[in-house]
Amino acid sequence: MKPWSQASSEKSPRFYSVAEAARMFQTSQMTLYRAIADGQFPAVRIRGRLIIPAVAVERMIEAALGGNCVVDAADFAGEDAA
Repeated sequence: MKPWSQASSEKSPRFYSVAEAARMFQTSQMTLYRAIADGQFPAVRIRGRLIIPAVAVERMIEAALGGNCVVDAADFAGEDAA
């Protein structure tokens, strides 16, 4: 049996840190924190830490590619992404 860290590293992540998501979207962490605070970007708060559900990011990408259009992250902020 593999240790937890190895087993989890082989799977795609379920959540991203704000720093990771900001890098993916090529924006600053502060911009992403503000969008989360304004309810314009989906996130999960665990005590003081914010994490971004990977499924929400995937759904944004699918919507943009599938509709061949611009999507608004705020449209995904109210979803049950986790």
